[in-house]
Amino acid sequence: MTWQGNPDVSAARNLNTSGDTSALRQGADDFASWPDNSLMTAIVARNESAFAVLYDRYVDLVYSASLRVLGDAQLAEDATQDIFVRLWRRPESFVAERGRFVSWLMSVVRNRAVDELRARGRRRRREGGPGSEGDEETLAALPSDTDDPLSTAQLHEEQVVVRGALVCLPPDQRVALELAYFSGLTQQEIALMLHEPLGTVKTRIRLGMQKLRRSLRGQV
Repeated sequence: MTWQGNPDVSAARNLNTSGDTSALRQGADDFASWPDNSLMTAIVARNESAFAVLYDRYVDLVYSASLRVLGDAQLAEDATQDIFVRLWRRPESFVAERGRFVSWLMSVVRNRAVDELRARGRRRRREGGPGSEGDEETLAALPSDTDDPLSTAQLHEEQVVVRGALVCLPPDQRVALELAYFSGLTQQEIALMLHEPLGTVKTRIRLGMQKLRRSLRGQV
């Protein structure tokens, strides 16, 4: 999915001030077939062409996921820009041994969007203006600092159990479920992002859910 008003690519990549990215684009062609983990290794080594490929590969997904939470195009664009700037500045935050890059990226997107949503609600309350009700409804299901400690602990324990069950799934099924239920993507969006047929994605989600139910029976 493409979107209008893409964030400034040259700014997000923290490149030269001239804004001329033609040389970068030419170098990026060499990395186009690299997997995400290899690109991140190159980015840690400050390879701007590898970053250009990763940016182009996921910018639409990051924007779409941000917009889904924020419901505001400008805020989603700002969040998208900020996420990629942070990725360039601190690529070592991604640890390949802990899971796939796309799952990590989606957790970064969600956290960034939720932080912005909470900040927007605080600003509106301070200003005494209307419009924060929708933000509060969106965040109602999220744990906050004022939640009951016992409930928070129980929720955390359940999350640990679910995460543990997910780890036991085949990687392709686990990724599909994480994108569908933790990142809120549609099956069509998942298929486009993973470059897989829609039927394949549906099958992975169905099989993954069946295995997950069996693993969690009686535990949560």
